[in-house]
Parts: sequence; C-alpha cells; structure tokens
Amino acid sequence: MQRITLKVGSGVLTENNVIAKRRMLNLVAFIVKLTQRYEVILVTSGAVAAGSTALKLDRKKVISKKVLAAVGQPILMSSYKSMFDMYDIDTSQILLTEEDFDSVAHIDIVGKIIDALIENDILPVVNENDITTICDQVFGDNDQLAAHVAHYTNSDLLVILSDIDGYYDKNPSLHSDARIISHMTEIPHEALSDIHTPNNEFATGGIVTKLMAAKFLMDKGRKMFLCNGYDLTTAEQYLLEGVQHKGTLFEPVVD
Repeated sequence: MQRITLKVGSGVLTENNVIAKRRMLNLVAFIVKLTQRYEVILVTSGAVAAGSTALKLDRKKVISKKVLAAVGQPILMSSYKSMFDMYDIDTSQILLTEEDFDSVAHIDIVGKIIDALIENDILPVVNENDITTICDQVFGDNDQLAAHVAHYTNSDLLVILSDIDGYYDKNPSLHSDARIISHMTEIPHEALSDIHTPNNEFATGGIVTKLMAAKFLMDKGRKMFLCNGYDLTTAEQYLLEGVQHKGTLFEPVVD
C-alpha cells in the first residue's frame, strides 16, 4: 500500500478567523476514503487560528502567537477527534520542530512511531510545536514541515491542499490569462526568491514556501501534488481515480 502525506493549511481550515467546520468535515470524510487505499499521514495547521477563537491576542507578537497555539492545539485536535470518531477512526498527535530532523536518533524514533500508529490503524496528525521552540528551531511554515515528514517517513507523495488550484505561470490575481502548469520537473530559481505571500491572516507561507517544499522533495527523488483544499474534487480525482484535471504535479526527472 502506498503512503501519502497530506498537508492542509490554515487558509483551508479557517474562515472569518474561526474553524471552518463544514470544510473540515469534508476534509475528514475525504481522508477516510483515502485510508481505504493509502497509508495516510496528516500534517495540519490551524492551532493559532483555533486559539484565536477562544482568546484575542495580537498574533504578530511572538509570545502571543505561542499562547494562541497553546490554547488552540487542543481545540484543533478535539475538532479532528470528534469528526474522525464519526467514522471510527482513531487519531494521534505528533508535534515536531526543525531540530527534530537534525538528529538521526529523533528521525528514527519519529519514523518508528508513525509506522506503529499506521500499523494499528491510527491516523498520525502532525503539527509544528510552536510552544517551546525558538526562532532557530522552527520551520516557519507547515509546507516545509510536511515536506520533511513526507521524506523521512518514506511517503510516496506529498499532497498540499491549499487556497489555490495549482501553480500558475503568472499571478492569477493580477493576470486574467494566467494558466495552471500541470506538471513541473524543475523549479526556476527566480520563483524561489519571490516574496512570501500568504493569503490568510493565520497562514505563514505562500506559494514560495510550497515551491521550496516541492524542490526539497524533488531533490530527494520524491513527488508533490499541489491543489485546492476548499474544493476537494481535484484531490479526489487525482488520488482516487488517477485523473488530473487541475493541480500541479512536481516530479523529479528519472534518469
């Protein structure tokens, strides 16, 4: 059975600064379908956004963001648990930092834990540990975290569910003739140096961080698929039917 890492961002999980429960429920139902065909690891954002539903702080301040994450992480996981419980799917929580991937011992134990969870039909739910980390220990966005998780757990594919339909040849908000590039085997250097442009108040990434994640995986011989997380049609068609109508597949050239 193939293994996939699925990453969902804050933009997909939140709306008007609160958890978008209907969208989250659709995501959960989709993941349940995926587990019939794949081993699934979920990398999720949303802790800070969830914390903001209970506590109003300025998330631009480092400590405030950590407090919001501390409050929001159990809210986020509780939401996931209640929804997955409807399908009799057990979940687990794994919080990681960039520092964990600098240690062979840490990588090994995380991999073994995730393997054991999957073997026991428990869904691993991964998020970055925003609470105790310092600046040098954080990825800064969950796209990078998801790419590392995908690689070090030997996932066959990383799927990023985003607020865009794929990677465009030009900015679609500025150019009406922008088109999605369906398949990429190389990422232009200049695209990686653009300014990060998150579209959601609680997002920390943008298209550049997704390209960085794709490059990380492509350099290691792995694939990434970027598609819309608001409407899961493209993801379902690609993962469950083997058809790609939208989205962008980042795939390394095989010699």
